Amino acid sequence: MVYYTVTGALDRTLFERRAVSSPQRRGADLPSTTMHGVPPMTYRLTRFLIRLFYRLVTRVKVLGAEHVPASGGMVAVTNHVGRLDAGIPYCLIDRADIIMLVAEKYREVALFRWLAGALDGVWVDRFNADLAAVRTCLRRLKKGGVLVIAPEGTRSPTGNLLPARSGAGFLAAKAGVPILPTAVTGTEDAVARVRLKRLSRVEVLVRFGATFQLPPRPDLDSQARLQAYDDEIMCRIAALLPPERRGAYADHPRLKELLAGN
Repeated sequence: MVYYTVTGALDRTLFERRAVSSPQRRGADLPSTTMHGVPPMTYRLTRFLIRLFYRLVTRVKVLGAEHVPASGGMVAVTNHVGRLDAGIPYCLIDRADIIMLVAEKYREVALFRWLAGALDGVWVDRFNADLAAVRTCLRRLKKGGVLVIAPEGTRSPTGNLLPARSGAGFLAAKAGVPILPTAVTGTEDAVARVRLKRLSRVEVLVRFGATFQLPPRPDLDSQARLQAYDDEIMCRIAALLPPERRGAYADHPRLKELLAGN
């Protein structure tokens, strides 16, 4: 197996301070005000609680943390295999405006409703065109926010990549921001349940790839262009995953190019 090459890859545990987001520790503290309107103390406290929880129940190794930009808008795209995926960005990306999409169904759950408010998450209707959510994401991306999105749109029941359906490429191209490919393994719900029942910490591996930007592609109509964007994003994620986890993109020609270094 040949992983997509991650230059200068790191192999450090989650809470070693130098491994939070880059070789130079970034964002030692949040600015006095957050750009998204949540009181800074509320954001700090919520982020602290998330990190404390993950420190207690997981052991996370990070590869390629030097690829995480220190500033500026970006879209972090990742596979989605378990519920533990959701809090990982707040542990590894030391930025004050992480934009987390939250499915409308979680409004009925008090804990998720509180977390979404404290972190200024964006509520989104996963089954219909949610133009309000799109506008909010674009506005915050253009102000330098970090949108974290799973292009599959749902957790994979097998842990293998599902076809993209989220429009992550549209948002990144429209905002003109780079994309950070990310691959997570070890957070599968079934695996996590077994580990936690045994009072063992969940072993998680997070790989960041080099950032990239989507080309304009004026040669394609809008539908074909969005499909090309989604394929590029998913193949970038697949290149960071083990072969058995590449799922719907295992035989994609673009993945083969990436693995060959093109």
